[in-house]
Amino acid sequence: MDKLRRVLSGQEENEELGLTDQVLDASTLSYSTRVKCFVICFAGGILCSILGSALLFLPNGFKLFAVFYTIGNVAALSSTCFLMGPLKQLKRMFDPKRLIATIVMLLCLVLTLCAVFWWHKKGLAIIFCILQFLAMTWYSISYIPFARDAVMKCFSTCVS
Repeated sequence: MDKLRRVLSGQEENEELGLTDQVLDASTLSYSTRVKCFVICFAGGILCSILGSALLFLPNGFKLFAVFYTIGNVAALSSTCFLMGPLKQLKRMFDPKRLIATIVMLLCLVLTLCAVFWWHKKGLAIIFCILQFLAMTWYSISYIPFARDAVMKCFSTCVS
């Protein structure tokens, strides 16, 4: 548990660089407070996504669906900032192994809202929401060691 706590707070990397924790610690929140904020933000993101899906069936609820679904994904993505800090989160998001997933995910977040509000294309918005989900999933599993390899192996086995 201590190893996980050190990795999430960035202490392990700081020790490798020979820098003190006090200099690089951007957060004044305790570990338990950061975990609680993460859970609240992540749960709020999931709740927004579910609420958006429920609003889809209301008259003119398509715009609400796109907005709540996108806000939910942004909140879920932002929740990890509480665990590792915003700067470290951004560095990890744009790490070469996550770069494509990050760009596709952020692009789909914006394009979903554009399809609903400016282009008024419901079908295109649904496609972008599906792509949001897939990109967010691909991005999320990039944090699990060998998960992408396992998914690709499973997919190639199912296809052949």
